[in-house]
Amino acid sequence: MDKKEFNIYLGSINDIEFDIRKEAANVHEHVNQHYDKYPYFYHLNKVATNVIEFVPEIITKKEDILPVLFGAYFHDSIEDARLTYNDVMKIAKKYMSEEQAFLATEIVYALTNEKGRNRHERANDKYYAGIRDIPYAPLVKACDRLANYNFAKETKSRMVKMYESEMEEFIFKITTYFGITDIRYTIPKELISALMSTE
Repeated sequence: MDKKEFNIYLGSINDIEFDIRKEAANVHEHVNQHYDKYPYFYHLNKVATNVIEFVPEIITKKEDILPVLFGAYFHDSIEDARLTYNDVMKIAKKYMSEEQAFLATEIVYALTNEKGRNRHERANDKYYAGIRDIPYAPLVKACDRLANYNFAKETKSRMVKMYESEMEEFIFKITTYFGITDIRYTIPKELISALMSTE
């Protein structure tokens, strides 16, 4: 989808996106979750902004735009805000069709870490396989990582070196199986470049 067509459609769903954004913010506020010194919504908004920048390259139909944006805003809601899969599905159905709500909820579920004692166990092979199996989940996960990486650079966090040391492996793990031609399971080259930038 070209950027012009994407932006026209995005404008047509502006009110719905605003309500989704607001509800996502409330979900994290309800559990008193913050992103460093900011309300957690600061992070969610950065992820969604990244999605809006990169998704037109891989979107296959306009009906997928709302589920992908929902996935960006709610991607941490099961992991961090105590929602269940069914809670997310119920919220998604308020804003979109059953088919769209299913895709939105599957993206959120795919981005939910596994149970684990440390970072490696929580983001294990099963976790990455689950991301690769869902349309647009690799894109949303890459946009999430980019938001975290950029914030770490802005704040001169020690996390910068950690993100940089694992970036190549991260990109490999979220990209699709060889031979898959469906672009919904890919991440754009420009997004890979942004992730690999050390400036």
